[in-house]
Amino acid sequence: MKEIIEIKRENRNPSKVIVGDVLGLLPEMLPPDRRIVAITDPNVAALYGEAMRACSSEQIVIPTGEEHKTLETVETIYRRLVEIGADRRTYIVGVGGGIVTDITGFAASTYLRGVEFGFVATSLLAQVDASVGGKNGVNVGGFKNMAGVFNQPDFVLCDTGALSTLPPREFRAGLAEMIKAGIIADPALFEILENHSPEELLADSELLTRAIVAAIRVKADIVEADETEKGERRKLNLGHTVAHAIEKLTRDYNHGEAVGVGLAAIADAAKAQAQAVAQKRATLLDALKPGAIFMGGMEDAREKSVVEAGLVVEVRRCGLWRCAKWATSLSVALPSTKFFQ
Repeated sequence: MKEIIEIKRENRNPSKVIVGDVLGLLPEMLPPDRRIVAITDPNVAALYGEAMRACSSEQIVIPTGEEHKTLETVETIYRRLVEIGADRRTYIVGVGGGIVTDITGFAASTYLRGVEFGFVATSLLAQVDASVGGKNGVNVGGFKNMAGVFNQPDFVLCDTGALSTLPPREFRAGLAEMIKAGIIADPALFEILENHSPEELLADSELLTRAIVAAIRVKADIVEADETEKGERRKLNLGHTVAHAIEKLTRDYNHGEAVGVGLAAIADAAKAQAQAVAQKRATLLDALKPGAIFMGGMEDAREKSVVEAGLVVEVRRCGLWRCAKWATSLSVALPSTKFFQ
């Protein structure tokens, strides 16, 4: 099973995201007659080093861990590229999880004012979020993604077979970003995640592929509408304000886990806000009953009243309360619970 999602890019061919048994497609995705440089980490190099060596003339291995997602790591990449004489025709491919793709995309977009690049995403979090949509960046002083660019890769290969190599904790962490996508725009995806355990998803490659594709489509549609996050794309930050604060303060949570905590927090807030909205609506309707000014259009008037009251209509528009049951079932605030064991 192979699925292709295309994301439009201004004045360029679309960015292609290909999901399924697709690792073998890497040689044909790379441009011919160009120097290819692969960037990866030690764990991924141990698994896929032979495949990378077969299609690239140079492999740059960077350290693993959020603490290395820094400008210092990017500088080591620049220095190596200079040493090997990489020019603007050099093509860079990042092979790894979200940290590798974030760093690779940023380094490629800024070396010599930008060279072309693509990704092979090997973690679930990278496949459904980090590698898709063109946000590339690094942390500064422990603050998340303070230096970065918007620049979509030419392609992203999301090989679902690679997910079987992930530690259970890393696989579960990726599910948090999928839950986010379901909350934002895909109730059917949310239902899949609500009704299937991580183990069941891993055991059913067709269902897993379908869920991954659905999550990517949510992000792709939003990125096409607002590539540089002037409005609509901010929805994709759901749960991330809390998540980034957690990541700044502690190393006990990885990114997906922190997002899970953020989703649970916003779910609780949304539930409370939805209850407040319902009470406010009832009060407004009671106050308006004697008059005839809204006759024939009560539903529209009710929504208009809520907006004018300055309440959080995003709770209604995004359906955030849908995540309350799922977020609670994750018990994401406790890393020792079943979901994150």
